[in-house]
Amino acid sequence: MAAQPEPESRSSVRRILDHPRGGPTILRIVLGTQLRRLRETAGISREAAGDAIRGSHAKISRLELGRTGYKDRDVADLLALYGVHDAEEVENFLALARQASVPGWWNKYSDVLPSWFEQLIGLEEAASVIRTYEVQFVPGLLQTPEYARAVTRLGHPRASEADIERRVRLRMERQNALESEFGPKLWAVVDEAALRRPLGSEPEVMRDQIEHLLKMGSRRNITLQIAPFSIGGLSAAGGPVTILRFLEPDLPDVVYLEQLTTALYLDKQDEVENYMVVMDRLCATAETPTRSTAFLRELREEF
Repeated sequence: MAAQPEPESRSSVRRILDHPRGGPTILRIVLGTQLRRLRETAGISREAAGDAIRGSHAKISRLELGRTGYKDRDVADLLALYGVHDAEEVENFLALARQASVPGWWNKYSDVLPSWFEQLIGLEEAASVIRTYEVQFVPGLLQTPEYARAVTRLGHPRASEADIERRVRLRMERQNALESEFGPKLWAVVDEAALRRPLGSEPEVMRDQIEHLLKMGSRRNITLQIAPFSIGGLSAAGGPVTILRFLEPDLPDVVYLEQLTTALYLDKQDEVENYMVVMDRLCATAETPTRSTAFLRELREEF
């Protein structure tokens, strides 16, 4: 008798169809996870699965990791190979595949959006909690337009003004995730160095940015802490890091490490736990939210 999807797989696909959270990035990851589980349960290799869809084991790997979109025919062929024949279940998988192939809102910025950064935007929208530690700059989700413009000019000194403006608009639209009813909670630790370093041609840029941090830090879904110079070497451990957590059981915690021209996404449990320990120590050592507010108010007067 042909195997049917495990109850966990059925409930996960139905749950995310009924209550979608985040864009195509997350849907692709969930779908890939379910297909991988079905393949492994059926005892089928990636090579055999690749042959079934006229592809390679590398293509199956990309599909299972959620790094590419799905074609209906490929999903249907894989489900048949894995022994899934129930019409309702097949349709649920196909519906998820179609939703996962719809371009995200950020697609309109593809001319200024590197492929390695696109995944972060999708993860931010689906996250339940975003924990971030920044050393050099204010976190992108908390930047004002003028501050973002100054940061963008530093990173893209040869870009045209039109290009700069598109990058700034993209960053501002990213912040809409924090306004959503079901948006993530943001827990940010900002190194004092990022606030002492003036950006922009006028003092008002930093003053307005600090004022914005005071405003955002008062919101219920945002916790803001300052890591002062006094905590020494710990503040430099590992550099900037972002950890994203999700309500969807099929999505593991993800550590995001941005580099100059690329980024690393870590989701292995031991790697994530190492960064979680560092983040917990930072949060325990940094100024409390109340003291951080007082720090920002004093610093605002210096600009």
